[in-house]
Parts: sequence; structure tokens; C-alpha cells
Amino acid sequence: MATMTDRRHVAGLSRRTLVFVAVLIVQTLCAVFFVSEILVSLLGLPIAPISWQVHELIEIAAAVGLLLGVGVGAYMLRAAVRRSDHVESQLRAASGAFMELLEDKFDSWALTPAERDVALFSIKGLSTQDIAALRETSEGTVKAQTNAIYRKAGVSGRPQLLSLFIDDLMEGPLG
Repeated sequence: MATMTDRRHVAGLSRRTLVFVAVLIVQTLCAVFFVSEILVSLLGLPIAPISWQVHELIEIAAAVGLLLGVGVGAYMLRAAVRRSDHVESQLRAASGAFMELLEDKFDSWALTPAERDVALFSIKGLSTQDIAALRETSEGTVKAQTNAIYRKAGVSGRPQLLSLFIDDLMEGPLG
């Protein structure tokens, strides 16, 4: 079920998209006007004569349209950068929350420093062989530490271990 904030966000995106498309159309028409004027002059194409006042007004309108496009484009770029910064901030908060959650779980399970390293590498998806190489130990040692981690966490394998953290993160808002 969509919340009111979600609906406002979608409506805001729709409005922004419509404004962007409208400005893009105006800029395209203005550019077509200027390019066609140059082509008419270069190729000597016959056109119906219009008064110079009307011609000047059309040129002014086209130039204003292009300037409007530059202004709206700059505004939209600034808004996109702000949204990107906000999302990056949220990701940093989520990453920090996940690391806090890891530390809390590792503390509650009373993992040794070596087991903490192995658990973290395991959660990151590294194989037993990769973990052994990184820690400069044998695969047998890593397997023994992994089994100790699973026993202390009350799980039977890596997928269940990872699901413990995912379930905890999904319980409430981050940050």
C-alpha cells in the first residue's frame, strides 16, 4: 500500500518529468528555428516574406526559450545532485547501521576476533578458500571457525547467518 509521501514523491517526479519534456521541446523548436534560418540563408531557399518586426520577435522568443532551457536545466541538475547526495547519505547511514548490527550480534554471540573476521568475510560472500588466503590460515581452520560461528549464532549455514542480519535490518527504519 502506497503511503502519502510515496504518492507525493511520484507526483513530484511526474511534474519534474513534464517540465523537463516541455523545456526540451521548446529548446528543440528554438534550435530548429535558428538552424532553419541559417539553412535558408546558405541555400538561398525562397520563403514567404515577413516583416522585420515579426522576425525579430520570433528570434527574441527563440533566444528566450533557449535561455529558459539553460536555467531550468541548471535547476534540475542542482536538484539531481542534491537527491544524489541525499541518497548517498542514506546509504552511508545504512552501511553504518549494518556495521553496528554486525558488532552487536558478534558481541552477543561472544565471537573471538578471528571468528569475527571469518564471519564478516563469510557475510561478504567470500569462499572458505578465499578467507583462508586472506587470513593466511588453513582452510581447515576457517571451516572450524565457521562451524563455531554457526553454533554460537544458532544457525546451520551461511544463508541462515545472512538472513539473521537482513531480518533485523528490515524490522525498522535505518539511521
